[in-house]
Amino acid sequence: MVAATNTKTSDSERLLHAASLYNSGNTEQAISAYKAILDEKSTNDQALREQEVALLQLGEIYRKLHLPQDLANIIRSSHDFMASIAKAKTAKLIRSLIDMFNEIPDCLPLQITVCKENIDWANKDKRIFLKQSLETRLVALYLDNKMYHESLSLISQLLKELKRLDDKMVLVEVQLLESRVCHALRNLPKARAALTSARTSANAIYCPPLLQASLDMQSGILHSEEKDYKTAYSYFFETFEGYSSQDDPKAVLALKYMLLCKIMLNLAEDVHSIINGKAALRYAGLDIEAMKAVATAHQNRNLQEFETALARYTDELNNDPIIRTQLASLYDTLLEQNLVRIIEPFSRVEVSHIADIVKLPASQVEQKLSQMILDKAFHGILDQGAGCLIIFDEPEEDKSYETAIDTLKQVDKVVTSLYQKAAKLS
Repeated sequence: MVAATNTKTSDSERLLHAASLYNSGNTEQAISAYKAILDEKSTNDQALREQEVALLQLGEIYRKLHLPQDLANIIRSSHDFMASIAKAKTAKLIRSLIDMFNEIPDCLPLQITVCKENIDWANKDKRIFLKQSLETRLVALYLDNKMYHESLSLISQLLKELKRLDDKMVLVEVQLLESRVCHALRNLPKARAALTSARTSANAIYCPPLLQASLDMQSGILHSEEKDYKTAYSYFFETFEGYSSQDDPKAVLALKYMLLCKIMLNLAEDVHSIINGKAALRYAGLDIEAMKAVATAHQNRNLQEFETALARYTDELNNDPIIRTQLASLYDTLLEQNLVRIIEPFSRVEVSHIADIVKLPASQVEQKLSQMILDKAFHGILDQGAGCLIIFDEPEEDKSYETAIDTLKQVDKVVTSLYQKAAKLS
């Protein structure tokens, strides 16, 4: 009993000493101290617990110092140690260490490699739960790295295994990932089908708040793709509440999508009331300022303001494919409205003059005008020889065709009625 107490005190002191070294700025010495604890061969429960703590703390140091290769090396070298602890604890440890790569820039390929290595190790050691958990993580990494076909191949294999084992929780995650991959490939019908399957599976189990929020987020994204911004807003609002309740940083993204839906619904004035609301104030920052600038530009129908906002908040507006796609559509609409307003007083106007007013290249303006003519946004032709746009008056609608069709319908009713009466008399 005394020996056990002494061991516990000794190991705890070493961990505290290593932590104090790191806190005082002696990083190299702290790393050496943690490695010394990990290098010990022991089957003592207390010693194993101390090694577990040392492994996580060493991983944290490498994460903070942005040393992905060193982080990968300690994961590889810890397999022998992990073989001596409980399988559930091993799964949690490996997932935690692999997730540490997320905050290290430009290390996605290495994270994929490490994930594959651990899948092979779990497979050899017959750790099925860990293997499936890591394969689910690998699908997400493939998606982040735009390796869509590899994602779909692994998803197909995983779905077969999970349906056989009836592991609904992981099944929901994989089906949600399948929806995201199909959406990235612009296969919207398949993305909707996969999301429906995920929601059906989720209804059969207790769905954790973060997973439910992820399902709502994907639903909102797919509805926004279909231009159903009202429904999309409802889903993004649920997502925002879900992430906020768990203090998840993705709440900011959900809030941005909510504001985007309001802008696309021509309700830019609602953006300001949402931003100034109690729930949104805690997320104030560049992301929200960017959406506010877009909303103001849209409300003013000012193309220059819109372009200024896009240039000023490039990272916040252009790095997200969902926001980038919707804002491109909004820019197109705003450009059309500006062009219609400019050409309205004219019957003939030079394209170069229009280009000067909107401050865009003449070739881009000419291309947009020709598209608008084909879409019947207004009636006119482009005289490319003279470099002019000729606008025609709105043609009067000839209602004689509709009147004739309506008359024929009434005659058909009369003839049918007479035929029925004649049939009864005979």
